[in-house]
Amino acid sequence: MAERWENVLKVDPNYAPEVGLLVAMMQDTRRRTQSLLAELSDDLVDWHAPGVANTIGSLLYHIAVVELDWLYDDMFGEEFPAEASAWLPHNMRDDSGQLSNLAGETLAQHIARLDWVRGLLLAKLRPMSAEWLRTARSLPRYDVTPEWTLHHLMQHEAEHRGQIQAIRALATNTPLE
Repeated sequence: MAERWENVLKVDPNYAPEVGLLVAMMQDTRRRTQSLLAELSDDLVDWHAPGVANTIGSLLYHIAVVELDWLYDDMFGEEFPAEASAWLPHNMRDDSGQLSNLAGETLAQHIARLDWVRGLLLAKLRPMSAEWLRTARSLPRYDVTPEWTLHHLMQHEAEHRGQIQAIRALATNTPLE
């Protein structure tokens, strides 16, 4: 008999309901990424697939940097916390505009970085209201609401999770699921 699972979003009551629903969606997105990462070994993190510009490690670093940037810059208009330079010491992109190749970090290091950024996001969202969620900030190039930002971060992570799946499939010579 096939394993039974539950596809239910569990909204944390410590958030305003509208914020909590988006947090639950963000957490489900991350749970799916973590499930994929649990299937990987450290030797795959820096593996270069033929014809693929990025490694799994580069994609994981990129996911973390983008989440931190959208959280602090776009949603709150604040400087990154001081400890960000320890967690994210490299530029997201190299001089040619490609994602930086961050060889030598373990999968556990990448996961810890993702967890650190997500912890910041969860803490900063806890006191926020539905009104705040839908209030646009006017930035130099665009207007953006926190609601849209969270939606964007879910899509961003899911798209890169697909790339990670493809790299894993190439590395292990197994079909994509």
